[in-house]
Amino acid sequence: MMGNNDQQAYDRGTSLFSPDGRIYQVEYAREAVSRGAPSVGVRTTDGVVFVAMSRPSSSLMEAESIEKLHKLDDHLGTASAGHVADARQLIDLARRQSQGNRLRYGEPVGVETLTKFVTDHIQENTQRGGTRPYGAALLIGGIDDGEPRLFAADPSGTPNEWKATVIGGGRQDIQGHLEDEWSDDLSLEDGIELAVAALAAHDDEFEPSDLAVATVTEADGYRTVPLAEVETAFEAAGLDTDEEDGDDGEDADAESDADE
Repeated sequence: MMGNNDQQAYDRGTSLFSPDGRIYQVEYAREAVSRGAPSVGVRTTDGVVFVAMSRPSSSLMEAESIEKLHKLDDHLGTASAGHVADARQLIDLARRQSQGNRLRYGEPVGVETLTKFVTDHIQENTQRGGTRPYGAALLIGGIDDGEPRLFAADPSGTPNEWKATVIGGGRQDIQGHLEDEWSDDLSLEDGIELAVAALAAHDDEFEPSDLAVATVTEADGYRTVPLAEVETAFEAAGLDTDEEDGDDGEDADAESDADE
């Protein structure tokens, strides 16, 4: 019985290491992210591309109410996966820090600087009592001194810079496609096409309207990509825009607990 009680203590504690060096609550938070709909980030020569699956869980849900991509500043954007409420808190934190930097220093915050500010906050929740880790992950990308940069922040509070990556469900298939197809001479349009094709490598039963797409460039800043351009990328990726998806509701219901 004592052994079982010890195991439960490691399992419940947000700041306790198990004998094998694990923090179970952080691992559970990562599992919550993996159950969410995927979001892909791709760095290109022109800027950063975000593509997120935003399929409604019901035909009665307004698709516009599903927010997976967010503007943080004129030169910064983010994509989320995992528990929506947790992600929203982190996004609000990032926006306040970004605007505060402009007011305090009169210049835009750096992509890496903002990412590390957010991940420091995330990490604090893994070593304090009375809190739990955030069940969400973010992709943060933008323009730093004219150069596109892309970072990922996971529930442990680790910031990593990427050329292309995915958060959320289907990571193995999607990341594998990105690793096979990414190149350092991708245009912005190529980046959107790559992200769409990568999502299809995991699940090809979706329509252009099921995707949210945004780009961040030096010329245009943060820009939401209209549906017509998404359809063009869909066709360029060799996907059928006329195919009806009869399993939308069933697939989305499996993700709705973690990610709207």
